[in-house]
Amino acid sequence: MSIIETIKAELPAKAMITDISFEGSEIILYTKNKEFFTNFFPIVKKIVNQIKKRIDVRADPSILVSEEKTQQFIKKVLPKEAGMKDIYFEPEFAKVVIHAEKPGLVIGKNGSMLSEIRDNTFWSPSIKRAPVIDSEVIKNIRKMLHSEADYRKKFLNETGKKIYGEGKEVEWIRATFLGGFREVGRSCILLQTPQTKVLLDCGISVKKESKPFPYLESPEFHVQDLDAVIISHAHLDHSGLVPFLYEMGYKGPTYCTRPTRDLSAMLQLDYLGICKRENEKSPYSSKGIEEFIKHCIPLEWDEVSDIAPDMRITLENSGHLLGASTVHIHIGDGMYNILYTGDLKYGKTMLFDPAFTRFTRVEALMIESTYGTDIKPSFDEAVDSLVENIKKTIERGGRVIIPSFAVGRAQEVVAILAKTDIDVPIYLDGMTWDATAIHTAYPEFMSKNIQTEILHKGENPFVDPRLKGIGSQKEREAVLLNPNPAVVIATSGMLTAGPALEYLKEFSPDPKNSLIFVGYQGEGTLGRRIQKGWKQVQLEDRTSIELNLEIMTVDGLGGHSDQKELLNFISRMPSKMRKIVVNHGESTKCVEFAKTIHKQFMTETVAPRILETIRFK
Repeated sequence: MSIIETIKAELPAKAMITDISFEGSEIILYTKNKEFFTNFFPIVKKIVNQIKKRIDVRADPSILVSEEKTQQFIKKVLPKEAGMKDIYFEPEFAKVVIHAEKPGLVIGKNGSMLSEIRDNTFWSPSIKRAPVIDSEVIKNIRKMLHSEADYRKKFLNETGKKIYGEGKEVEWIRATFLGGFREVGRSCILLQTPQTKVLLDCGISVKKESKPFPYLESPEFHVQDLDAVIISHAHLDHSGLVPFLYEMGYKGPTYCTRPTRDLSAMLQLDYLGICKRENEKSPYSSKGIEEFIKHCIPLEWDEVSDIAPDMRITLENSGHLLGASTVHIHIGDGMYNILYTGDLKYGKTMLFDPAFTRFTRVEALMIESTYGTDIKPSFDEAVDSLVENIKKTIERGGRVIIPSFAVGRAQEVVAILAKTDIDVPIYLDGMTWDATAIHTAYPEFMSKNIQTEILHKGENPFVDPRLKGIGSQKEREAVLLNPNPAVVIATSGMLTAGPALEYLKEFSPDPKNSLIFVGYQGEGTLGRRIQKGWKQVQLEDRTSIELNLEIMTVDGLGGHSDQKELLNFISRMPSKMRKIVVNHGESTKCVEFAKTIHKQFMTETVAPRILETIRFK
């Protein structure tokens, strides 16, 4: 008996169900019975306990109150303090979408406001947090998803049919490593069972290389056979090539968190802009990014979701950046569990809680090793060093340039500086301002402390009056020509491109100024050369500059764990694992860290090369 037939057999005739459809792994019942719609919980809970799948009940279009009357009702019952920004309707899903600055007031105590809207209009409310700082990225993504509601309904239903299709016995599990092994960049893993093929990340190398993309031409990979893509987080070395898959003909789902979707799209669009400015051919167009957004199925942390007949996943906080996740993959009927860490931070930061470790079972672990052989200063020591060096520069009348990834370290530095008495402008240039705006829409993906400050105390580090967004070349030039002390946080984090290079050229001649590195500098990048002590460097435009400014590296602020934290993370796994695979590190770090893990835990440990395949079962 199919899952639909099982549900039908358990429903009472009075339910008046007009349709049962899928939204990915979620099952949606549409009813004409108003009483059943408002009181379905006991009946549906019994079915959910039986089949162990998520079920929601929505109203058949025939009983929905008109959009005009529903809008009037919502405006009447919602408190002004909720900061409602927009209301729109998606009749395809029987949903009314409400954007508000304070979603908690729209939801009401124990969901009372949502229930009132449902019971009186029969529309199912979907609440979205409006960013405190206007974000064109979020606005455009939500607008696109709204306009594509009809397509998405069909796509999600077809995806559900595949998920709940007939399963086969899982005789073997294997992974082929297409990028990101014994290197940092272009992360991409093809995970396979006899029935299912899934990509874990699909990134590009942020360094200038002749081969910046994963080996998608590998004989193991055929895009038409791909069942799902999972993105651990938004950085381009993990998400940058996903739109290319859609331009190659992939039509399936991509799973990630909502902030990962939004930040990935922002970074992918910027990547297209960089390719255009540098006269390089991009592997995809904006159409590919649109297709990625249309086919994205966002998941919440701790939400168990089937993605294939023999595979389900759970995303959990990885501590790395906004929305960044570890991916727990449950294969077969309790047969084998794999944890892919993506980029991992199992330690204190200003914005995020340490990575989640409370897994029930993990048989195999694929873990990053960016700092797998290093011991870094504590976070508190790093904060003290950063603040001390900035103050020292300002006291001597200098300006500070902090190259940073737009997503991650930039917001960490902003949150740190918001706690200080540094009384100078803090400029955010490149995408750092846009990324910060996206952060204001998703405080629930930050640490419990930050959520308390933002949601309950009204203390938001991202709306500090010292923060100034740079949105044009004219505004940038005004900062470049202003000799007064200031802090500039600008992309790119490794000085490979972006406005950070303009500030470096302007600030370099003056020894009163300083350059502070706060994140990883990849081998072969300009940032790594300067970090090694080069006093004269040549830029891409062949401009040669003398580095007279003070150069510092603040270790301990990065979103990656050092060796001590990584080993501590492994020790918190629920039981001794059968296999640990080391990736995402320079070649020697991967090999040495694998040896360290084996010595400490006496577990089979490997550091594969790119294009190698291993068998988990």
